[in-house]
Amino acid sequence: MPRLSWPVAWTAAGAGAVALLAANVAAPPVLAVSAPPVNAAVFADHAAPRPVASGTAGTDVTPPSTPSTVYPCLPPLPTGGSQGVIGLCWSASTDDVAVTGYEVYRLTSDGFVKAASTTSAGFVATGLTAGRTYTFYIVARDAAGNTSKPTAPISTPAVTGTSVSPTPVAGDTTPPSKPAGLRANCLPDFRGTSLCWSESTDDVGVAAYDIYRRTDTAWILVGTKPAGTWNFLEGNLVTGRTYTYVIVARDAAGNLSLPSDPIDVIASGGYPGTNSPPASPPASPPASPPVSPSPPATCKVEYGSWSFPGGFTASVKITNTGSSAVSGWTLRFAFPDAGQKVAQGYSATWSQSGKDVTAVNLSWNKVIDPGRSVLIGFTGRRTGANPDPAAFTLNNGACVKS
Repeated sequence: MPRLSWPVAWTAAGAGAVALLAANVAAPPVLAVSAPPVNAAVFADHAAPRPVASGTAGTDVTPPSTPSTVYPCLPPLPTGGSQGVIGLCWSASTDDVAVTGYEVYRLTSDGFVKAASTTSAGFVATGLTAGRTYTFYIVARDAAGNTSKPTAPISTPAVTGTSVSPTPVAGDTTPPSKPAGLRANCLPDFRGTSLCWSESTDDVGVAAYDIYRRTDTAWILVGTKPAGTWNFLEGNLVTGRTYTYVIVARDAAGNLSLPSDPIDVIASGGYPGTNSPPASPPASPPASPPVSPSPPATCKVEYGSWSFPGGFTASVKITNTGSSAVSGWTLRFAFPDAGQKVAQGYSATWSQSGKDVTAVNLSWNKVIDPGRSVLIGFTGRRTGANPDPAAFTLNNGACVKS
């Protein structure tokens, strides 16, 4: 049988890695990098626009495009050993001058660290634990040092060339489950971004959650929350800009979960009187529609809730669909389950008697003009199910639930 040629991608990926892998390979496979497999991960580059760097005329300040269509591709495999190997391939980036190379970062218990630099659209990681899943991201660079936006994290298990029984590893080697159930802006009063998620599980116990945010050039660690926590807040962001996050769970042994699916969060400006109370009450609008103290002819309520063990968070959007402004409002509804309780409310004065819940306006959101809405919410406790309320009234007038 004739010896097959080395794939171009692996030849350029680094002579050291290829030499190591080629030591016992009689007929390495030819790698086709033009057609990604079904599990290709493509990142939609829809984050905030990258600011243009300043510089003298003729200075290259344009970063390369983000490497696209990143996918696991089978590298040449060694024989007679149990070391783990991972191969990654991606579509080449473009640049207004020229792409000079790529940097590959691997997720560790200390965050993402640089694993390699390469001049080709392929990478081989060796010396890994067979069967363990590892997470990477890639950026492109040009000669001027401009760096592309990072790809989405991609996770894939390390493989071996032969079926060898590995030496058992002592201790806890099972990672937590992938964080799921992510919700954006689940705490609507906060000025910045807020995230909520469903707790991960682990055979021993989850120790913490690490939260990573995508920047113009990397995925950076922006926070760590202890086990039992289900939300994250980040301030000092640009209101109205979209930020992208992933969450990684880890246990006490340092095992890392797969990153959550990326989630986009629009930074909120908060609501008046919540994060930065005004020095004096806001002035009344100079021109307002006629104010009616009576209930609106029609109103609409949008209720959304997200459960976590032992509790839940809810947002309530009240819209005045009538023709006159509402000056002063009281929202009422009943919980279907006796175990549902309001624990802490936002943007209203909340109270509860039995299953009946009441929310009364604050001074700054007293008036709801026609066609306008107010957003309120609360965090609750529960001992059983968490069904949504069936009906709402505003100033004793029935509202449409949507």
